[in-house]
Amino acid sequence: MFQPNYTITNNLLMYISRIEAARALIENSPIVPAWEMKFRDDALQRTVHYGTKIEGNDLTAEQARQVVMIDDSNLKTISEKAGIMARDRDIQEVINYRNVIWWIDQQQNLNPERLFSEKTLKKIHSLTVNRLVDEQFVGVYRDRQVVVKSVAGDDIAFRPPHSTEVPFLIADFFSWLNSPEAQAVHPIVKAAITHYQLVNIHPFIEGNGRTARAMATLVLYCSRYDFKRFFSLEQYFDADVGRYYQALLSVQQSGSQDMTYWLEYFGYGLAIEVDKVKSQVLKLSKDLQLKEKLGRQVSLSERQIILLEILQHQGEITSEEAQQALPNVSTDTILRDIKDLIKKGVIEKRGVTKGVRYVLSE
Repeated sequence: MFQPNYTITNNLLMYISRIEAARALIENSPIVPAWEMKFRDDALQRTVHYGTKIEGNDLTAEQARQVVMIDDSNLKTISEKAGIMARDRDIQEVINYRNVIWWIDQQQNLNPERLFSEKTLKKIHSLTVNRLVDEQFVGVYRDRQVVVKSVAGDDIAFRPPHSTEVPFLIADFFSWLNSPEAQAVHPIVKAAITHYQLVNIHPFIEGNGRTARAMATLVLYCSRYDFKRFFSLEQYFDADVGRYYQALLSVQQSGSQDMTYWLEYFGYGLAIEVDKVKSQVLKLSKDLQLKEKLGRQVSLSERQIILLEILQHQGEITSEEAQQALPNVSTDTILRDIKDLIKKGVIEKRGVTKGVRYVLSE
């Protein structure tokens, strides 16, 4: 059976400790539910944009955002609605990877015994390469030798196993992933191992990187390490693509398939990403004082979220500034939103008549 080789270093333990601390804060933050849609949309957009950009997609972050937010899978319809002039392939890649993340999000109960399987791997791959490769290669293991080229040029970085070995290697990997031994492995380490091993086997003709990253995300989700689905590792990977590939290659270059450096690289990236989410949550929750005061979590509308964001930036807001921030919303609706925030104890009214302003509750 597949046996990953690695050492639990002080660095890795430190990263996991940081992640655990941030996870606890995120899950218990009093105002996080108010921002869930905003945070999840942002994480989805970053995951899809940077996850495809790593593979050479030319869409800008804004173009990818427009494609992601149009709830449609028809290439022509999305192109027209978004008003994007780009290669069909680039748009299709973004559509596909968005659908992959949507599919992962929609899985009920996230039962590892059901989802950690070749069927799931092939499903993710099918969504990833839909309309990008011939149908005969969609969700089907490769039948030929492939090579992975260096990010710096046309040099061959490494040669994945021969195609005849792929079915056996994949079956062996999933046997390990579902084994009692794997159950004892920390979810972050398990996700990193999943990411590496699928990239190393390279089971498909195309789409291996995106499929491996998506499967690693699924492993985290199934272990309840979804951080309310506010995070995305893809931006970290894309920030220095050369380092990302070098971290993957370090396993083979070790001579003993030692994954230690890769695990540290993966853990550090996740710690950075989750720290960003934690900072946003701390900023909004005001160091958890609001929860202590209200004794409950607060549910806010999208308009109220916008008003709170302004308050976080400038400390106070007037009715006129609120109307400028929400130009398409009636004055009466804005005033109702403000009164609701006051009633919930989130903000306070200061001053009288024309000098009225609103601030966050102390």
